[in-house]
Amino acid sequence: MTDADDVARNRAQWDDWAAEYERRGREQWAAGEPSWGVRNVPESQVRMLDGELDGRDAIELGCGTAYVSAWLARRGARVVGIDNSPAQLETARRLQAEHGLEVELILGDAEHVPYPDASFDFAISEYGASIWCDPYAWIPEASRLLRPGGRLRFLVNSPLHLLCTPDAEEPAGDRLLRPYFGMHRFEWSDDDAVNFCLPHGELIAVLRASGFEIEELLEVRPPEGSEPFVNYATLEWARKWPTEDVWKVRKRG
Repeated sequence: MTDADDVARNRAQWDDWAAEYERRGREQWAAGEPSWGVRNVPESQVRMLDGELDGRDAIELGCGTAYVSAWLARRGARVVGIDNSPAQLETARRLQAEHGLEVELILGDAEHVPYPDASFDFAISEYGASIWCDPYAWIPEASRLLRPGGRLRFLVNSPLHLLCTPDAEEPAGDRLLRPYFGMHRFEWSDDDAVNFCLPHGELIAVLRASGFEIEELLEVRPPEGSEPFVNYATLEWARKWPTEDVWKVRKRG
């Protein structure tokens, strides 16, 4: 479980980063169709929002500027967004007011969501709780929040990508730089944040132990010509090897 120091470090770091992510939030709030990850892969390719959402209760875990929450609300869902950063939520509230869209936004740690068991039909995280919270904590919490049959969708860094990344501000290379076995908690030299990634086998074990059935693992391959908003890898690299994974799971009934 993420300790209190990690939560505080990530909050401070994201409060510091919030201003530079406002432009990204504005673009995504205004987008006609959703797109995902660092290269804006279209929804038609990854289908993060597949299935019925109209009239459903949904939660975005680690919502940031809450553009994913906005996409859910536009599909008819009743949406809650939770985030650890007050500054990110300030941006989200400004954008919510500008677009005239009602989403409940709460400050908090997605490992400890202040809602009763079985409150939601759908949960989602795009680089939110899915990498900034410990999967051994946030995944069981997502399961607690979901009703039987509820769906969880999340987008994360590919383990292979992290194995080949020298540091957070450097793009991935073509060499393995750290062990695959035992990967879990990441600290980078050029920021004070803490993020998480598990090998596929360990993540599958956590999902199953938390009561989920795995419907699909999509190792994302971006389209030709796609431009990144963060330079995690060259397009040539990302077309050869996955930089991002999309997991689609359902809580057992």
